[in-house]
Amino acid sequence: MEKWALITGASTGIGRELAEVCAADGWNQILVARNQDRLQVVAEELRAVHKVQTRALPIDLSTTGAADKIFAALRELPVSVLINNAGFGTYGAFADTVLSEQSDMVQVNVMALMQLTRLFLQPMLERKSGRILNVASTAAFQPGPKVSVYYASKAFVFSFSYALADELEGTGVTVTALCPGMTKTEFQKRAAMKEGGPFGMMSARTVAEQGVKGMMRGKRIVIPGMMNRIGAFFARRVPLRLACAVACRVHEV
Repeated sequence: MEKWALITGASTGIGRELAEVCAADGWNQILVARNQDRLQVVAEELRAVHKVQTRALPIDLSTTGAADKIFAALRELPVSVLINNAGFGTYGAFADTVLSEQSDMVQVNVMALMQLTRLFLQPMLERKSGRILNVASTAAFQPGPKVSVYYASKAFVFSFSYALADELEGTGVTVTALCPGMTKTEFQKRAAMKEGGPFGMMSARTVAEQGVKGMMRGKRIVIPGMMNRIGAFFARRVPLRLACAVACRVHEV
């Protein structure tokens, strides 16, 4: 049977590197992102370098019905790996933000991820085989003032993924939550956050490699980088006010 992996947010950053790592392992690719030109470049590069099949689906996950359109377009393909990577954040006091942007964030970071997981899960269960990787963040482990909706969305991804992994134990389908810290991508620029962090910034390739490795092993949680693991440990154990204060300082611009 052909091996197919579906990756959202695949045109840049961690998603681009996840596609590269999966292609190097021989997985054919279905690549989803908004920017058609960037997506096509990635698809062509993966075909040329790794000799895998690729399909580019330029779809905006913030639009209603996007997940259904993706599933309908891929009914004939045995998608054995689903990587929900697409997501974005914005920085600023919630009262001053644009509501439509916050709503789009929830749609992409939460709703589309949940919908795609539900749609592609059933065929995996029927085949008794599948891997799902949901990209959360170390932001999932504490509230984030000035980035409140983004942090809350990643808390959902983490909680949802872990609970689903428990539900699916023994079915042949596994769910992994990938929780990177600060990573060298376009995320900070788009969110108008300062770059860098208390533990530095990891490369997107390192995050992708560790994420795919953990996913294929069926791990429930992958936190790339020792300092990120230490930070996540303490974030869940110190008083919430202290965790909030630290998160706020990290993102001040």
